[in-house]
Amino acid sequence: MIQLKTMLNCIDNSGATVVECIANMKMKRHARIGDRIIVVVQKSRSLGETGPGGAGSVTAAKVRRGDIRHAIVVRTKKKVQRPDGMVVKFDDNACALIGKNGEPIGTRINGVVGSELRDKKWSKILSLASQHV
Repeated sequence: MIQLKTMLNCIDNSGATVVECIANMKMKRHARIGDRIIVVVQKSRSLGETGPGGAGSVTAAKVRRGDIRHAIVVRTKKKVQRPDGMVVKFDDNACALIGKNGEPIGTRINGVVGSELRDKKWSKILSLASQHV
C-alpha cells in the first residue's frame, strides 16, 4: 500500500535510486502493484558513474534529483492475496519510472516484480524484468 510521502526504491536503470510518492493516479488512498503513481526523485546515481569493467565508459543518468516523473509500483511490503489463494509479500517497496506515454524510461529492470502487472496490462515492464513472481 503506497500512499503520500512513501519512499520507494527505483529498480530500473534510469538513474534514480530512491523516489518519494507525491500522488496516486487512481484517486484512491493506497496504490498497489501495477498502479500508476507520481514520484519525485530523492536520490540519483552520479552523472560520472563508470560502467561495468571500469574502463572509463561514462553513463549519463536520464533523471536527476528533484525531477517529477510517473512510475509503476512493482513490489510492495503489504501482503497481496491472489485469486488462487497464494499470498505474496516482498521485502521492500519498489517502482519503475515511466514516461507520460506509458513507456519505461529505463532499458533494464533489476530484481523481481509482481505478476499482477500482467493483469493490469504492463507487459512491457514484465518483459524488461529478469524475474517475476
